[in-house]
Amino acid sequence: MRVEFELNGIPQSVDIEPSLSLGDLLKKQGVISIRNGCDGQGSCGVCSVLIDGKTVNSCLLLAAQVHGKQVHTIEYLSHHRELSAIQSAFVDAGVVQCGYCTPSMVLATHELLQRHANPNRAQIKDALSGIFCRCTGYEQYYLAVQLAARRVRDPEFTTPVAPEFRDDLRVVGKVKPKVDGPRLVRGERAFVEDRLLPGSCHLKMLRSPHAHAYITDIDVSAAEAVPGVVLVVTHKNAPDVFYNQAGQGFPEPSPYDRKLFGEKVRHVGDRVAAVVAETPEIAEKALKKINVQYEILPPVLSIEEAEADTAPLVHNSLQEYVVGEPEGLDQSHVDPRDGKIIYQFPIHANPRKNIAASVSGGIGDIERGFELADHIFEQEYRTSQIQCTPVEPHVVYTRMEGNRLIVHASTQVPWHLRRIVARVLGIKENRIRVIKERVGGGFGAKQDIVLEEVAAYCTWVTGRPVFFRFTREEEFIASRTRHPMKIKIKLGAKKDGKLTAMKMDLKANTGPYGAHCLTVPMNGCGKSLPLFLCDHVLFNVTSYYSNIPPTGAYQGYGAPQGSFALQTAIAEFADQLGLDHLEMIEKNRVHDGSMLEILRCLGEGREGVSQAVSSCGLGPALRRGAELIQWGKREEHNDPDIQIGKGLSTVQQGSGLPGLDAANATVSLLGDGTLMLLSGGADLGTGLDTVTTKMVAEVLHVPMEDVSLLSADTDTTPYDDGAYASSGTFFSGSAAMKAAEGLKRKILETASAMLGEPLEDLFLEYPSRVVGSTGTLSFEHISRHAQSGTGRGQLSATANFTTDKAAFPYGAHFCQVAVHTKTGEITIQKYYALQDCGTPINPELALGQMYGGALKTIGHSLFEELVLDEHGKCLNPNLMEYEVPMIGDVPEDFKAELIETNDPFGPFGSKSIAEISCNGAAPAIAAAIHDAVGVWIRSWPFTAEKVLRAMGRIE
Repeated sequence: MRVEFELNGIPQSVDIEPSLSLGDLLKKQGVISIRNGCDGQGSCGVCSVLIDGKTVNSCLLLAAQVHGKQVHTIEYLSHHRELSAIQSAFVDAGVVQCGYCTPSMVLATHELLQRHANPNRAQIKDALSGIFCRCTGYEQYYLAVQLAARRVRDPEFTTPVAPEFRDDLRVVGKVKPKVDGPRLVRGERAFVEDRLLPGSCHLKMLRSPHAHAYITDIDVSAAEAVPGVVLVVTHKNAPDVFYNQAGQGFPEPSPYDRKLFGEKVRHVGDRVAAVVAETPEIAEKALKKINVQYEILPPVLSIEEAEADTAPLVHNSLQEYVVGEPEGLDQSHVDPRDGKIIYQFPIHANPRKNIAASVSGGIGDIERGFELADHIFEQEYRTSQIQCTPVEPHVVYTRMEGNRLIVHASTQVPWHLRRIVARVLGIKENRIRVIKERVGGGFGAKQDIVLEEVAAYCTWVTGRPVFFRFTREEEFIASRTRHPMKIKIKLGAKKDGKLTAMKMDLKANTGPYGAHCLTVPMNGCGKSLPLFLCDHVLFNVTSYYSNIPPTGAYQGYGAPQGSFALQTAIAEFADQLGLDHLEMIEKNRVHDGSMLEILRCLGEGREGVSQAVSSCGLGPALRRGAELIQWGKREEHNDPDIQIGKGLSTVQQGSGLPGLDAANATVSLLGDGTLMLLSGGADLGTGLDTVTTKMVAEVLHVPMEDVSLLSADTDTTPYDDGAYASSGTFFSGSAAMKAAEGLKRKILETASAMLGEPLEDLFLEYPSRVVGSTGTLSFEHISRHAQSGTGRGQLSATANFTTDKAAFPYGAHFCQVAVHTKTGEITIQKYYALQDCGTPINPELALGQMYGGALKTIGHSLFEELVLDEHGKCLNPNLMEYEVPMIGDVPEDFKAELIETNDPFGPFGSKSIAEISCNGAAPAIAAAIHDAVGVWIRSWPFTAEKVLRAMGRIE
């Protein structure tokens, strides 16, 4: 059938299939800004377009329905690359993070402003209510839309969007446009899906319907016979190579316990076969023709089931150690179908008991600590399995270029990805180039290699370009989730609340494979225990294999679970002692200069190092939060069935991994005096590219626009471990700053020779010049001279940054809840996050990280949970049934504030910001619920049913 419509002002007349969706039609017409986050369910809103001025989800509309209508996409709003008032407002307000949902947000705002010239908060909330954004926490969108409304009438209008810091600096600590913001608000090519070339193949995966089973037979002949099928891969023809999917520094503290395809499947959704075909439809057709026979085994789904004496073994595998094989290792009765596990070094695993990893440690004498106590408290807490849900699912595009494999990836770890793919394929790393495209949300899930190695293998074998994108269901069942944990806390204290002993027994459900099986649970202890000063501390960590969907890294990396348990225990203990919660925290909290001895026991499977706290804004954060929430003042609701309560928590994180992480950068002076920065850092939307650009501009006294950046390309930029452990600003930023300082020295040396003046008499002056007593030289003049036949060549400097010093960010989160005593419904009325990140390099983007992290964990505190049936099948594998926070879930009074400190080890005094934001919500909300109705909820999520049961209203 033929459909005629107008697309961005241009008439269209197209022959279509009646079943074609509008979104697919627009893609065929070359519109790249239409995104896909929900596979046509209409639950994410990132495919939004305007039809006759109304915002609609293009995935839900048939193409035939736009006959005779006007369709507008984001491409229409920019005239010759000039940003519209809305687009510029979004960039200036700092709401553009990953950018995957940004075009839809802009279009929805465009429609809103056509209806309401000065929209209020309720109208903005309604207009944006259908668009899912996992990054920002939505709060700053209110300011962005109001700024846009003013700018529509007055293009020059501006208003402060965030506080600024460091009067002694020009760009660091100041609100400046995100360097990739304009590109993202215009909807330009940026993501992996935008790189597909004509003739590319599509990969689809056949996945196990069983949580635990052996594949006894698989017949792919009928699938291979389907016209258009290029390759079918199973365990029979895949590489016999064991590896670890976690993107961690080598040697990894995670076991090599999986192959590309195995004879045993260990979770519902595990890989069985891959089909590569000319079209996705052909690949799907071929999948249905694969015949698989299984020997079904009992699934292991919980920690209790995994640790039972009679538990089925998830990995009855042969064990190999590169170093440190334990004496008397029992290798009898292994099943060859289970394969093997390779350990780079001991992590105290015992797969014969389903133990993936374990570790114990402490300081002082725990028994003595409890003997000194006047009171002892003991309680158990549980956390649930949470999906990362980046709006852009996992996606990769692989192709050959000569004899080299090119991987376009949405990844946090380009170099780790290259190393792992090289191992799987059995080739050298120089044969592989990884290009990190813009990442449509990572949050830890894209630290792991969960699909890239399959596509890479298929391209390497066939020579064909291969596109592989997870469906939203695959994202739930085969991606990465937050580890469920069971944590027992035992505390001892004097009558006045001074802690004498802290004991933490943490058991984690690591799922079918061991990626992050040691480090995430250890972080549960490592980012919670050091918040409190105590002479006698003991922790025990055990991580269990099971058959739930895979777990891994998720923003906070174990700290949200550990923080929930320990912080809630402190709150409960204070209540038991008759002390104010804030008072007990003040009696025991960390301060500037505190020596954190416990950290020498928390070294990711290796020896750690005690660290002194070099800067700590926790005190100011607590004071400011208490002032905002009016701590100690009892609030009353006009409905007698609703009770109001207040709660708080303290939070701590790290800034990368001292002694383990490394980053590199190169800065070069170009002929006209501008600069090129090559950074290995992987920006996930957090603003890292802007951080490094600002630091170079600051050191070299140049305008930001004079610094261009290439980042995270394994061919063209220097090595960087990647974006995890909140390392970006501290490690990648420090490398960029050091490289700029190196170039500064070379510029001054060259100018010294040109002017005939001593080096110490010269200095840099904004913009881009060297000043001496006899004259001034522009960077362009210096560069042209250096590049000439009589010069020293192009001026360039490369720097590496490693350190054994830590910079700890701190914070305090406060909230006020209203609990309905008859329904159990919990409403968060106020939420205040106060955080110390040293000098905020990008203040407006730092606030966005805080809002986003806080709202994520408000979500998993109140309603997010991956639900499995008794067979291990996920019952809510989509965004319709798995509830994620939308703009309607934002607390009415939601504030993030930056507490400035100046850390001596961080670049320009900075520390990390993103992960710490996830650690405070659960314990603060739990304490507020207790303050409201007198009950403690000790497991996620805090449902109305749990509240009513705790109150004795239901059984």
